[in-house]
Amino acid sequence: MTQLRYHYQSIFAPYIEGLIRQKNADGFTYDIGTYVLKYFDRFCVDNGYDKAIITHDIVAKWSLQRESEGLNYRIDRILYVRQLSLYMRSMGIDGYISHFHPSRETAIPRVLEKEELIALFNIIDTYLPKNPERYRYSLEYQVLFRMFYCCGMRLSESCNLRKEDVDLENGIITILQSKGDKDRLVYMTEDLTLLCRKYSIKIANLCPDTVWFFPGRFPHQHFRKTGIDRSFKRFWEMTPYAKRCSKEPTVHSLRHTFVVNRLNQWMSDGVSLEVMMPYLSRYLGHVSLENTMYYYHQVKDAFHIIRQKDMISENIIPEVVPNES
Repeated sequence: MTQLRYHYQSIFAPYIEGLIRQKNADGFTYDIGTYVLKYFDRFCVDNGYDKAIITHDIVAKWSLQRESEGLNYRIDRILYVRQLSLYMRSMGIDGYISHFHPSRETAIPRVLEKEELIALFNIIDTYLPKNPERYRYSLEYQVLFRMFYCCGMRLSESCNLRKEDVDLENGIITILQSKGDKDRLVYMTEDLTLLCRKYSIKIANLCPDTVWFFPGRFPHQHFRKTGIDRSFKRFWEMTPYAKRCSKEPTVHSLRHTFVVNRLNQWMSDGVSLEVMMPYLSRYLGHVSLENTMYYYHQVKDAFHIIRQKDMISENIIPEVVPNES
């Protein structure tokens, strides 16, 4: 039976627990849903709801926009309660089901500069937890965050890696049932493969019975995405660039930066993007080439590199003089 992370206390507790177990049985980690439903459970207790039926009034009050809350998170809150309503309906409880399907905000990618990357990884490589029982986290972070940047992996993909998914002999990572239920192979560079080999030996001594490549607080569980998000934020705030930037990066920024740097390098080297883009798109697990190119459309380096390669543009794009900038 699935071990639940939270103790639910509202009238909806049995149904929330049942939904989570059903999702886990279907192969979904359901981390975010578990986290959101914890707050829905508390919301129901605080408001004194004592009837096991999700009404329109409950959903309407739960759906109110909160201060400092982004649109995407609000949508997630509504949709997870919608899933709970559907689950309860499958059990014969005919409650209200939200039909709220607004468009999500599309954030402009935050790409890290070379100096920012160096500063960030210097912090990660020298980090040592205050709690001696978590010293192994320092080893795990050094490899985990490099997978985000060096391989362009998604947060959930790296956190959910099992030891058997990482071929340390050939330097190949197998990603199973990622976004869109897609499987793919991710090839590591030789230096990252060597780092993973050394790391694997150390973790095997510290957590001999774990099946996870990145065991979490409890070795039988992997790192949680929310915990890695918090760790990244803490590391970034320790860099000298944290107070200078107008837009704070996230873990996903490392994936963005990987894509942009790879495309920039190919363009600088004169490599055909038309030839290489399908391979990069497949490597990233994207559905289409448009998804991959989106990462590039706001990058300031792109214009300069394209201009260097374009022998005609210098005749039609005038230089910007100081009083025009």
